[in-house]
Parts: sequence; C-alpha cells; structure tokens
Amino acid sequence: MLTPPADLPEALLVPALELHWGIRAASVRYRAVGWGSHHWAVSGEDGSRWFVTADELENKRLTQAEPLTAGFRRLRAALAAATDLRECGRTFVVAPVPARDGEPLARVGSRFGVAVYPFVAGQSFDWAKFSSPAHRLAVLDLLAATHTAPPAARRRAQADDFRVPHRDELEAACQPGDGTPDRGPCSRPAARLVQQHAAPLRRLLARYDHLVAAARTQSSPTVLTHGEPHPGNTMLTAGGWVLIDWDTAMAAPPERDLWSLDPGDGSIVDAYAGLTGVTPRPLMLDLYRLRWDITDIAVDVSRFRRAHTGTAEDDRSFGFLSSLVRQASDEGGRGG
Repeated sequence: MLTPPADLPEALLVPALELHWGIRAASVRYRAVGWGSHHWAVSGEDGSRWFVTADELENKRLTQAEPLTAGFRRLRAALAAATDLRECGRTFVVAPVPARDGEPLARVGSRFGVAVYPFVAGQSFDWAKFSSPAHRLAVLDLLAATHTAPPAARRRAQADDFRVPHRDELEAACQPGDGTPDRGPCSRPAARLVQQHAAPLRRLLARYDHLVAAARTQSSPTVLTHGEPHPGNTMLTAGGWVLIDWDTAMAAPPERDLWSLDPGDGSIVDAYAGLTGVTPRPLMLDLYRLRWDITDIAVDVSRFRRAHTGTAEDDRSFGFLSSLVRQASDEGGRGG
C-alpha cells in the first residue's frame, strides 16, 4: 500500500510489537511496497531487524455480514499453514515469527491482524511478470515442493470452497437501482461503472458457477496452495529463491497456484506433471483464472461501498476497477 493506515499509527503499533513479540522498537519505517497489506521495516533496540505486516480484516471477510473475527480466523489459518509448511522442511517459506502466545499473528485495534517476519535480504520483483524463464521454473519448483508436502503442512489450513470474496456486494451493485450510499468520492462513480456493465458481469458470475458445478463432479487432489505465487511474492536471496506473503494459503486443488504460472504454451503444465505426477486440468485452470478476475472486481467494489476518503490507494484501486470491469465486460459480452 502507498500510505500507512490512519487507524494503526505507530503509537498503537509499537506497543503491540512489545506486548505480543517482545520487540522493543528503536525505529519504525513505513514501506510503500506490495498491494493489499501494510508494511513496516522495524529495527529493535538490540539491533534485530524485522518486517511487520498489517492486514485490514474487512478484506479478509467473505461477505459483508461476516464479523471481522471471521476474517481474522481466516488470516490466522493461512499464516499458520505457512508456519507448518516451513516446519515440514520447506525452508523457502518466509513464515511469520510466532507471537508470545504461539499464534502467527495478533489482532491490533479492531480492524487489523498484525504479523512479524524476519527481515529477508534479497532481490525483489514486480508482480506483473517473471524476470526470466529461469525465474518461472524456480517458482514451479517451489510450488511442486509445497504441493507435495506431507499432510501435516495443511493441518491448520482452511479448505477452498470456491466462494468468491465479497460476491454479495458485487451482486448487490449489479442490481437495478442498487442505491449504493455515498461513502466517499469513489462510491457513486464505482456504482455507475458496475451498473453500466451489470449484464456482462452477471454472465461472468454465471460462467464461474458453471465451472464450479462441473468441478464438483470431478475428483481432485487437495494440496496446500500459496494462492498468489506471482513474481512480486518471490525473492532471490543468497540462499536461493523464497516465497513470501502466505496470507492467502489454503488447502485446494493444485491449479489454484498454476493458472497464472504457465506462459500460455503448456510448458509449465507439462513440467508440473513431470515433477509431481499430477496433470493439471484445463477446467480447473479456467475456474481459478476466472475467479481471480471476479475477486479483484468484487474486492474493489466492496472497498468503495465502505467509508473512504480518496487516498492514493483509492485512486489506484478505482483505476484497477475501471480496467477490470471493462475487460470483464468484453469477456462477458462474448458469452464466455
């Protein structure tokens, strides 16, 4: 994110780090990196270095009616799975440092789940594209190692039930005369945008439901998945490649991690089959590809149905939403 959250100031964060992790912070610096979570680089009075992440629990809910506690539990399960995976010998996992109570994160204030990570030195990458074919193959190796981990690695992970987060709000926004309240500068423009493209958006949702129904008729292996293994969630360190940001980890079919990895020529799909003995299925790849797009739209629609002030993040999110809705409208207009 681009700016620190107003309701999680350093005056609240710093005491929480000491309370839950025993970290006495000497310096705290907000890092405008990544998207979706807030980050700080923290130096301890003892010279230790940490990377602190805070997630807004509203974004971890599946529906508007879910309490924030449900979002916290979902985030806790994902980070616990990362911890379990690392304990199963997958040292490429950058897992959170357990808090004093043994949990992988702590609730700070009413709206945030905070996790602490060891500081990792290495080369970071943009989320949009892999730096080289070797980079892509390295991530495939990490995913194959994740997917073939023993069952203990997913003992605390939640199972993917194919639900689209914030779908209820997207469907409400598609209804004629939705009457979205004016909660900030992007509320009405976002509502108009969705209304203008409501019909193709509903067709995309119907297409997704069709894929889910078909998927439920097939047997499918369940593995621990990262959820977002794009280049921005990788780092190249002195010890090799690592995977970061496990906040969306779930037990799911392997295609959840593979749909975005293949460059379009089938090479990664074939390579994955060679590594694991499991051949990814086109239906599941299509399902997860479509859910990614719908989820991005639904998350931003939800954002602008809540109170917001027009921050740099709001402006950027509205740009993303506009592009995604028009792209989805083109796809939905072709009938899927």
